[in-house]
Amino acid sequence: MAKKAMVERDLKRRRMAKKFDAKRTRLKEIIRDQEQPAEDRFLAALKLAELPRNSSRTRIRNRCLVTGRPRGFYRKLKMSRIALRQLGSEGKIPGLVKSSW
Repeated sequence: MAKKAMVERDLKRRRMAKKFDAKRTRLKEIIRDQEQPAEDRFLAALKLAELPRNSSRTRIRNRCLVTGRPRGFYRKLKMSRIALRQLGSEGKIPGLVKSSW
């Protein structure tokens, strides 16, 4: 199991990213628009820098829903390879069959 604090930190980042998403995209559009005056683009860049760092989508880490493990993560199933193997062996994932040869 991952530390509870790490899982909670990631959840907090997800909430903040969702909260500030519209504001971030609006500011980024202003910054990228070459038609805008340079002063407005610069002010938009300053406002973007004032937003909390944890509100950025790039700071979100994919974690297993079962264990909180950050590595070996399958996006389609939202769980780690270890949890997938364990639940698959118990027959709790429909359609998953453990291979043997």
